[in-house]
Amino acid sequence: MMTKATLNRIYPFALLILVFVVWKIRQSSSEAEKIQFSGNTMGPIIYNVTYLSENGNDWSKEVDSLLKVWNQSLSTYIADSEISQFNNDSCFSFVSPYFLPVLKESREIYQKTNGAFDPTVAPIVNAWGFGPDKSNNLPDTAKIDSLLNWVGFDHISFNNEQVCKEKRGISLDFSAIAKGYAVDVVADFLSEKGIENYLVEIGGELICKGKNANGKPWKIAIDDPRVELYERRLFAKIDLTDKAMATSGNYRNYYVRNGRKYAHTINPKTGFPVEHNLLSATVLANNCMTADAYATAFMVLGVEQSKKILNQSPELEAFLVFADENGDLATFSTKALENIIEQVDAE
Repeated sequence: MMTKATLNRIYPFALLILVFVVWKIRQSSSEAEKIQFSGNTMGPIIYNVTYLSENGNDWSKEVDSLLKVWNQSLSTYIADSEISQFNNDSCFSFVSPYFLPVLKESREIYQKTNGAFDPTVAPIVNAWGFGPDKSNNLPDTAKIDSLLNWVGFDHISFNNEQVCKEKRGISLDFSAIAKGYAVDVVADFLSEKGIENYLVEIGGELICKGKNANGKPWKIAIDDPRVELYERRLFAKIDLTDKAMATSGNYRNYYVRNGRKYAHTINPKTGFPVEHNLLSATVLANNCMTADAYATAFMVLGVEQSKKILNQSPELEAFLVFADENGDLATFSTKALENIIEQVDAE
């Protein structure tokens, strides 16, 4: 048993060691260099990457190259991309590592949302002028009914080697999940490089890991869905750590014909743009591909059906902005978000 005199001699050394450890931790944190870069992917879509690096490594060229390879796999705007080759044929044997994972995720969410998320809606998206094949003519009901024969992810089959379709008129378009998937690809790359604190954002979809340069959660903005096209106004702020987030809404991508607004979110069951009171859906998940797909599905389903899915999906969190029965703005958030989301007075 140590005497009081012995303990008195040990205490100063123990305290000194503790102070040294705390100092080293703070020094390490303060020495981490903040690296930021941006670029374009999927055509005009802007990506932004921020991370803290202990050694100051700049991975901007590698990230840009990675996104180019990814784009060559899944962009419908590239004539010889993997997905374009599949759309023009009956089957396609996988080349890159990107096609199969998005097929698996799409099938799972297609089933869980009862078809509200469906990448085979591509022919109808094109018919309404929101795909790579632009059209100035509004499709009539007869054309939509005809195109619905080519919609349904159940018509797609795949294994670890290839993907096939039941009939040649079927095509895929992963635009409702693509940005989120690309975010995950970049995030996985940074994690493989040993980076523990980063924010990756592509076209508004993002993932946060660790803390920002101030040692705090990443502060993320949610746009006001009442502000359209190229204007932006803050509606809410959220503190994020180790989560992905995606927002979908009809306040950016739409057009007006004969005084009527046509939004880019197409209901795969009806073939027509959605018309309901849900203005925007923000979804949080462990990966951005999942968040992106569910945000799109919720915009198809509307508020009440989205709530039902959320009740059955504890791995998801969501913030929904909608118009109530009086036309006033209202919101719904899952319980876990109540303490980390802050609405901003945007009146």
